[in-house]
Amino acid sequence: MVFVLNRDKTPLAPCHEAVARKLLKHGKAVIHRIYPFTIRLKEQKDTSTFKPNYRLKIDYGSRCTGIVILKNNCEVVFMMKLYHRTEIKENMDRRRSLRRSRRNRKTRYRKARFSNRRRDENWLPPTLLSRVRNIETWVKRLCKLCPVTAISYENVKFDTQKLRNPEISGIEYQHGTLQGYEVKEYLLEKFNWRCVYCGATGVPLEVEHVIPKSRGGTDRVDNLVIACHGCNQKKGNKTAEEFGYPEIQKLVKAPLRDCALVNATRWRIYEVLKNTGLPVECGSGALTKMNRIKLGLPKDHHFDAICVGYSTPNRIWLKTKTVLHVIAKGRGTRQIAILDRYGFPRGHRTRKKFFYGFQTGDMVKVVVPKGKYKGTWVGTVSCRNSGYFDIKDKTGKRIVQSISYKHCKIIQRFDGYCYELERIRISGTFPLQPVEVGASMCQ
Repeated sequence: MVFVLNRDKTPLAPCHEAVARKLLKHGKAVIHRIYPFTIRLKEQKDTSTFKPNYRLKIDYGSRCTGIVILKNNCEVVFMMKLYHRTEIKENMDRRRSLRRSRRNRKTRYRKARFSNRRRDENWLPPTLLSRVRNIETWVKRLCKLCPVTAISYENVKFDTQKLRNPEISGIEYQHGTLQGYEVKEYLLEKFNWRCVYCGATGVPLEVEHVIPKSRGGTDRVDNLVIACHGCNQKKGNKTAEEFGYPEIQKLVKAPLRDCALVNATRWRIYEVLKNTGLPVECGSGALTKMNRIKLGLPKDHHFDAICVGYSTPNRIWLKTKTVLHVIAKGRGTRQIAILDRYGFPRGHRTRKKFFYGFQTGDMVKVVVPKGKYKGTWVGTVSCRNSGYFDIKDKTGKRIVQSISYKHCKIIQRFDGYCYELERIRISGTFPLQPVEVGASMCQ
């Protein structure tokens, strides 16, 4: 399905791809946006009798969020998967270490700030705020492209203690793993006062991370063991499995980081959705699973989004055969110096953002008339001040090198996201059973 805008850019009902091709061919519409594909009519249409009934459904996840739009609560006209950024904390840690290094070398860099600064009442860490802003951005964009009248949202809550111990109940919630113990004392008794790697006893023992913190490990007790100083130093930045002890690695339970991310942001996202002024329906994870099993849909984020809330019908119709993958990339970097692999500067970027009408990240179509790269290429552009650009594919691999900007044509401006279309192999009505004559699709 294709989104349609009136001449004044107000959203109209989405149309079939064939109808959009016909309108474009006869000059009655122009392309407004490529991803998601949207056309804009050249003539203003009367919308006084237009009564839209479109519901936006969201299945929120810590790494990927499914978003769908349903017409008349039963016809799926749009599906997308929004991938959140996962490298924010790593980038911040790297910049922090560089600042500390410059202070130690006395390069007249900015002073360290105290950590007792006052935070706003609704403060969220940058990693969590990024997820909230991504969803807010796409809800606003889709409401501008489609006449959405209601929103369904899976406001799921994870019981992290029950995930670790399914038998927990009552007052046991107040009795943590370390009840009555200090961390080191607990670990010493757990591992019988011996190094878990070499088995040494009678030597000073240290608390050691099975998965190092530099590799994404945490300070949870499940990730801590006891080791002698020699094994601790020898292991270094390796995991226990890489160090040659896979049986120790198995002691580490699955991290609950993703569950904590969802629990910390679910109500902030709900507030963002309420601020749109549309009625918001909340559903649980159990209800989503029940609806998905009842409809016979496979497990995926966009199919889960279809099943969110009590508004899910007994039968749905997939009117679209594509899923739009949207990957959050951020807006670039403020770093001026270009460093080599050892951290020494080898050049400096210019302060301007646009080069010959292009900026890094724009999706372009390149028609090369001759030479090594003769042919037609589509990808994202990496700009240079010289006017000779590189073209990269969706994986970031360079496919064309040093091509003049004169051969490039803009398909879509960079907006902080990368796009990819996936064609799904299933279509039609669900559950897969014959429709009775005269029966309503939305029952």
